[in-house]
Amino acid sequence: MSADSVKAQKNFCTKQEFPFALLSDPDKTTIRAYEAIGLKKMYGKEYEGIFRVSYLIDEKGAVEKVYEKVKPKEHAQQVLDDLT
Repeated sequence: MSADSVKAQKNFCTKQEFPFALLSDPDKTTIRAYEAIGLKKMYGKEYEGIFRVSYLIDEKGAVEKVYEKVKPKEHAQQVLDDLT
């Protein structure tokens, strides 16, 4: 889920040729509910930013696992390993 607009998400999916849609939360309602936003620091300055966190959610909606500080190049394999 991203705070980007629906249009931006759609454009990204088209460019990357994703066979699925990405979720958009420009108001950050769901992002806040999952506590995936908070204070971050860069170059000594604090700002509110979205954390790169991922949740493995089962078919009943229960959170099975939380992945903090996700690294995109490695994350898909982590999830696949946890599912098997």
